[in-house]
Amino acid sequence: MTKLTVLRTSGRPAEVGAAHGSAFATEIREYLSSRIELSREGTDLSTADVVAIADTMVDAHHDYDTEIFDEMVAMADAAGISPGEAVIVGGYTDFIDTVRAVAKGTAVEDTCTSVITPDAKSGGNGFLAQTWDMNASATPHVFMLDVSPNNAPRALVFTTHGALGQIGMNKAGIAVGINNLTVTDGAVGVTWPFVVRKALRQMTFDAALACITDAKLAGGHNFLLFDRFGRGASIEATTTRTVIEDLGTESLVHTNHCLFPETQQVEAERPPDLDENSKRRLKDATAMVENNAVHTVGSLMALFRDEGSVCRRPEPPFNYESSGAVIMRPGTLDLWACWGLPSENEFEHFSLT
Repeated sequence: MTKLTVLRTSGRPAEVGAAHGSAFATEIREYLSSRIELSREGTDLSTADVVAIADTMVDAHHDYDTEIFDEMVAMADAAGISPGEAVIVGGYTDFIDTVRAVAKGTAVEDTCTSVITPDAKSGGNGFLAQTWDMNASATPHVFMLDVSPNNAPRALVFTTHGALGQIGMNKAGIAVGINNLTVTDGAVGVTWPFVVRKALRQMTFDAALACITDAKLAGGHNFLLFDRFGRGASIEATTTRTVIEDLGTESLVHTNHCLFPETQQVEAERPPDLDENSKRRLKDATAMVENNAVHTVGSLMALFRDEGSVCRRPEPPFNYESSGAVIMRPGTLDLWACWGLPSENEFEHFSLT
């Protein structure tokens, strides 16, 4: 069994970023190279051209949150990459939406199956849980960041080398998850790891939600938000569209296609196999969730280990796999995460208490 590497950091944003970049400098540069190569798909862009597009996005990240920006720049300096390159290595799945819009790129990522379960059907404290699926080249770069900023709640963040945050929960009981969406309205804007980390700096659901709805996004994502009081929402957000679905008495389940007419209007055409896979995962995960009268950590682990569709192994030509999975319970401040395929690796328990 492979365990998650855990990096524990504290202090000012620059100190957190420098620790990240110093600890994983080689890994960040390797991961960046693979991200740039994937971003070029369907274009005649050179590596320099790809980075030049990312350079135009740096100011949007600064304007969105200066403290998170300072963390990114410090990480980049320590790893020996530029701020534009940091945008690519961290926000690749949004970045390729921008490349699609400005350079007719064809790169696609079809990633993640997620669920929010209500308190009433989860033993009094609900869950936000998901797989993190990605091109299999990403799996070696998965790690856990345990961060204690000077002026924000401590947070546990499932992420990858060079990415400030992908999935996480803070000590105030705010949990954030994501699913990638493929859209045509990508633009110069902020990428989703910044949104996740800014949400995890908040103390309330409404403040965390505003981090999503107020962001000038570079690409499309479905964000999932859940708090210790049982309030939850699934938010399909693109550069030009936002649709919020509030958690009710039934679980919210999401994969990688848009579910609402407003966002479907800007959804990019994807390979038929990927579209079918996303819809099958949504159907299968919904059925498995609905079959559980009471949701537990064990039932969610079983969901993510199911290789019928949810737990994905790499198959050409796309080579996506479940690079890990996370189960968060904000009401108790417990988090379980695994590295790599959930069907082959054990979940590890983390706590913010």
